[in-house]
Amino acid sequence: MPAFLCEICGSQFASSNEPPPACPICQDERQFVPPGGQRWTTLEALSRRHFNSYHQHEPGLIGIGTVPKFSIGQRALLLRTSVGNLLWDCIPFIDAATVAIVKGLGGLAGIAISHPHYYGTMVEWSHAFGGVPIHLHEADKQWIMRGDDVIRLWDGDTLSLADGVTLIRCGGHFAGGTVLHWAAGGEGRGALLSGDVVQLIPDRIHVSFMRSYPNIIPLSAPAVARIGARLEPFAFDVIYGAFFERVIPRGGKEAVRRSVARYIAIVTGDGSAELR
Repeated sequence: MPAFLCEICGSQFASSNEPPPACPICQDERQFVPPGGQRWTTLEALSRRHFNSYHQHEPGLIGIGTVPKFSIGQRALLLRTSVGNLLWDCIPFIDAATVAIVKGLGGLAGIAISHPHYYGTMVEWSHAFGGVPIHLHEADKQWIMRGDDVIRLWDGDTLSLADGVTLIRCGGHFAGGTVLHWAAGGEGRGALLSGDVVQLIPDRIHVSFMRSYPNIIPLSAPAVARIGARLEPFAFDVIYGAFFERVIPRGGKEAVRRSVARYIAIVTGDGSAELR
């Protein structure tokens, strides 16, 4: 039986003869079901017209993304660590070429994902590399559409995966919304792999925060203040967002501080920003 994928969010469901009746992730207010209704596909169908591309952001960090764009269009990041390669976030498409290339880079020792919109075909990825563990925050367990023994739920606010590699629960976009801190990234200045829990925006000197990006639902001021507080103890200069082009190469920590203050001032009613 095929394991169907939602074409809108890219999540893979448990194997079934027929497509699922609905995608709960897309029915949630943070995502959407298009006017034409839910659409489904399979990895076999995707392989006829898609492939994965690769970009080295810096030594030890390689982006993997699907061409042409499918579903949300995020890219994953392959991070070299003291315990082996970790995959940060996941993409829906995986094929034999991707498996061969990643195995040539040393395979995977584990997978960690920022939030449910990027769960993709995480179980498929894990099985392709020997059943490596998938680290998801326990607060988001209801959004797992394909369960498997390889999934490791963690709780609390931080989880160390390797020397200098730490998962940080920020919440916000999802209750278990997580970022990854890489102490050695950015030539030792520190890097934050943020998914879109901390969203990189075009000006590259600010970031932003939302409950829903497609439906433009903001977060509350306390939720954004909590994100800022969770990140404050960690040193980072570079931020790698959810897409190939979304990178802040310098000044990332100040961009977060600046943006948290700006966001809170606007949503709490300080009108000075609108008057300027």
